[in-house]
Amino acid sequence: MKFRVIDQHSHDARSPIHIIEQTTGWEVGWINRYLDREYVRRLADTTLRTYAYNLLHFVRWWESIHHTGDIVEADLTESTLLDYVRFQSGQQPRPSASLINDRVAVTDRALRNQFPNAPCQIARGFHQAFLRRGPMGLARPRQAISRLRVRVPKRNIVPLSVNEVARFWSSFRTSRDLAIVGLMLLHGLRSAEVMALNRDDVLLAEAQLRVRGKGNKLRFLPLAPESIQLLDHYLRLERPHPCSPALFVPLKGPARGTRMSTAGLRSLFRYHRRTTDIKLAHPHRFRHTFASDMVRAGISLPALMQLMGHADIQTTLRYYAQKGDMCSECPSLLIGQACASADST
Repeated sequence: MKFRVIDQHSHDARSPIHIIEQTTGWEVGWINRYLDREYVRRLADTTLRTYAYNLLHFVRWWESIHHTGDIVEADLTESTLLDYVRFQSGQQPRPSASLINDRVAVTDRALRNQFPNAPCQIARGFHQAFLRRGPMGLARPRQAISRLRVRVPKRNIVPLSVNEVARFWSSFRTSRDLAIVGLMLLHGLRSAEVMALNRDDVLLAEAQLRVRGKGNKLRFLPLAPESIQLLDHYLRLERPHPCSPALFVPLKGPARGTRMSTAGLRSLFRYHRRTTDIKLAHPHRFRHTFASDMVRAGISLPALMQLMGHADIQTTLRYYAQKGDMCSECPSLLIGQACASADST
């Protein structure tokens, strides 16, 4: 059986993201019921899609053993998740520890939610509820979390060097593509935040950018002069008319004027990684480079946390922990130099 994730927006309270069997259209009921439940909780579509792909991986593994994507409670045992972790650890190339943990966590939640009376209690021995101490000293319950975790190695943040930024930057030819990279490098935007921008989110007169981050949280960022120059050139000379409300759109082809897709962004970066031979030039690497530049410039922790749109201060602290290992040069300064030289010619 071949399973896949589909998008099907409807007017009822069902998740727009579902998993079906490709040839028959049969829905994987226990997964789709879980996604419907999470949709009612108003989780973002991007989160639901991530859950769906993680569960799709599990159901494909389950089908390879039981020859069906359907699950019967009697088939679930205490070793189900452990066997799933063993399978992933034996794959080549091996998934990252974080990806394995994410897959196990969402699968565990879905199974416990849809099969609460499983004979062998999937969660037994792997979960514990605990109380988290609040700022006023009061304990509050928190949802049980999985104790079945793969050890995640300490993550080192590796920003791009000045030379890498210069080579990658010089490989682009349109203001649209330069503006996309500039928003990541000069303002630390996530790739999903860049793709979600609309034309009216760019406030050139106020030199501000309205950004919708994770959880649909809104933040306003000051626009650097270089970003204003690139965006103004793109909007006046390159952005097609008529056009969708999206800020960044394909400039040619059948999709001209519609919102640029995540796949299109990945394809764009993949092409320029190949032409420049800079293997680390992924969209999120530019966000890391921005944060490293800001720490090197002496920005305060609360200010960087606000600019990055982090919900957890520990995420921002990672950049300060590696401050001593950072290069003294700021790659983002090259954009200002490049824009200034282009403006003078």
